[in-house]
Order: sequence, then C-alpha cells, then structure tokens
Amino acid sequence: MADSFIAACVQTTSVSDTQATMAAVGDLIRRARDAGADFISTPEVVSMLGPRKDVLANAQTMDNHDGIAAFAALAKETGAWLLAGSMVVRLKEGEDRLANRSMLFSPAGQITATYDKIHMFDVDLEGGESYRESSTYQPGDCAVVADLPWGKLGMTICYDMRFPYLYRDLAHAGADFLTAPSAFTVPTGRAHWHVLLRSRAIETGCFMMAAAQVGEHFPKRKSYGHSIMINPWGEVIAELEANETGFITAEIEPAKIKEARQMVPSLYNDRPYSRPEPAARRKAAE
Repeated sequence: MADSFIAACVQTTSVSDTQATMAAVGDLIRRARDAGADFISTPEVVSMLGPRKDVLANAQTMDNHDGIAAFAALAKETGAWLLAGSMVVRLKEGEDRLANRSMLFSPAGQITATYDKIHMFDVDLEGGESYRESSTYQPGDCAVVADLPWGKLGMTICYDMRFPYLYRDLAHAGADFLTAPSAFTVPTGRAHWHVLLRSRAIETGCFMMAAAQVGEHFPKRKSYGHSIMINPWGEVIAELEANETGFITAEIEPAKIKEARQMVPSLYNDRPYSRPEPAARRKAAE
C-alpha cells in the first residue's frame, strides 16, 4: 500500500442536458487533476439529472453510453483514477428499467469495477418533494470492493449511507476507503449529511469520500452540496461549504486506517448474534 495520495471530490449541478453537464464535469475533473489529485470522485447521477421523463428518454445502455465514453476519455487524458459517482444505465434496449450505477475508471480509461445502488430512496418530504427511485431503477443486490493502487475501495451511493451494515460488511471485506457519491436533498442534508458520513467513517475505520450534487437541477429539485472527505477517526479533512460547483482535495494517508482501528478496535470485536424475534413469535413458541 502506497504511503499517501491526493483525492478530490468534484461538486456539480447536473441537468438533463448530458452534453452540457459533461462539459462542466470535465472542466472540474481537469482542474482537480491540475491541483494534484490522483483519485477523483464525482457525484451521483453525474452525467444527467432531470425529471423522470427526461431520464427515461435519454438513458443509454452500457454499450452505447455517452457518459461512459466521456469518462473513459477523461481518465486517459488526465492519467487519474476516476469514479463516475453514478450514471443512469438502461439495462436492456427498448425497456424502461434502469440502473443507478457507479463506475470506477483506471488511468487507461477502462472500467475496473461497477456497483448498482442497492437501497432505493422512496420518500415524501415536507414542501411537496417526493421521490420514488424504485419506480425507475432496478436495485442492485451485491456489495462491491474494488482495487486501487493505494488500497481497497468500498463503493456505495447516497441513500446507502443510512444502512450501516453495508459499510460494516465492506470494511470486513477489506475496504480502506469508502465512496458515497450523492444527490442529497436539502432538508435531509441539513439534518443528517455530516453525522451519517462521519458515523460510517468512525464505525469502519475507513476514509470516507462523498462527492455531492449542489443547487437547482430543475423546478422543485435541489441538492444540498457539501462535498466532504473524512478520516478514519471521524474528522472532516476537507469540505466544500459554498453552495456552488467546484472541488476539494485532501491527502489520504492509509497509515491512519491502522491507527484508528487499533485505538478503537470495534471492527475486530464484531461477534455473530441471533436477531431478535417479534414478541408474538416468541410467545407462540413458548
């Protein structure tokens, strides 16, 4: 494992127009690379974020995906490892079932790992905001740990961060770094963004990198922003607090992972246990 590397989180305001969105994303990736970043993470639905009708109309398969081509070219151009936080992928030509898929690109422009978002964000919020990801996306069913030159990466997406057992499993599978690319809503972001991400880092003893969408994408759809990087002790080492596009960088020191896990060895103290049964079931068995 290398001594350290520079990571970046890019913060974007993606819209339905994939070409315009990727032009802006590409500029930020180049700037992050010029600032020394070796690994660059981007937000959820980075190449396109629009109303459901636009998403369905513009979704492409893996074999013919403009966003994938753009990221592959950017990886080759910059020589950096790139994480397309997620992109919308049509699972089968002629059908409307989609995947929300995170993709890791090597400096050679090759996809080395993919992860489909497992947990679907289905919720009604105050102020009229309503989300039904399950009506559009096919949830994934497999956790993913990918290889980087500096260690192993546990890949997640946005709403996943509310399910701590996923991150615990990733850490037990060898993850050193975690990514949670997001398009977090403003109300839930204000309430829970920082505490959830810091908790996941502390529980696992991993570095957490969460690139975020920010601002208004279309009427009644805004994202919280606050792209952030957190060390294994739960300390924020970089954050983009401004409500605007941009990027942050931080030095990632893998040695800090071992230090944190030795100081609080909860990951190693895990024990199997039986799940509690509902009271009615226990009574019936007596």
